[in-house]
Amino acid sequence: MFFDYFLYLVILYLGYFFPFTTNMLYIVSTPIGNLKDITFRAVETLKQVDLIAAEDTRHTRILTKHYDIQTPLTSYFEHNKVKKGDELLKILQEGKDIALVTDAGTPGISDPGYRLIQLAKEHNIGMTVIPGASACIAALSLSALPTDRFVFEGFLPVKSPSRCTRLETFKDERRTIIFYESPHRLIKCLKDIQKVLDDPFVVCAREITKKFEEVCEGSASELVEHFEQRGVKGEFVVLVRGCKKS
Repeated sequence: MFFDYFLYLVILYLGYFFPFTTNMLYIVSTPIGNLKDITFRAVETLKQVDLIAAEDTRHTRILTKHYDIQTPLTSYFEHNKVKKGDELLKILQEGKDIALVTDAGTPGISDPGYRLIQLAKEHNIGMTVIPGASACIAALSLSALPTDRFVFEGFLPVKSPSRCTRLETFKDERRTIIFYESPHRLIKCLKDIQKVLDDPFVVCAREITKKFEEVCEGSASELVEHFEQRGVKGEFVVLVRGCKKS
């Protein structure tokens, strides 16, 4: 009995320092701006895997160089996700470990990472997540809008008619609504929000965790005027206060 207990402790010890894992897909969150916003576990994982699948290898190389991560990189993005996904699956099936990263934040959130995750699940590949930064959650925390209930919509459609059609579905939404938006479409998006959702209270957050972090708030019409006067720079998280009172 004592020997069995001793053996159990040894296995626990070895499992902690030398995990018995093969052909694992690690879903690794990376900083959304400040390179210091990464966990010890994430850096350790990126150093130990056989390959890092990155949305943009040029972007990820900045991170790997900063932390002296020598692991090879390969691109995995929207326009090669089908072919490259199959290639990465084959590598996993050969017993290799792969870390999946996005340009910034948590893989699978508004990027093609979800397809590789689905493939791994369908083929019984082991998976685990190394949690960390996410722009939508960081912006929500910073916005001072209600956080108990919210809905994340990702990117709205590019063209205004389709965007307005999507926004129509939020007319009776009580939860905080979160979108991502690019700088060259922000003002058009705010004008559509103003028109469709009756000029609601909006928070726009940009460059979160970076030197020029900025949070602007006001009615959609006020923010349109603000950005038309000051210009638009950086990627944005747009948060809309629930349009229907409880």
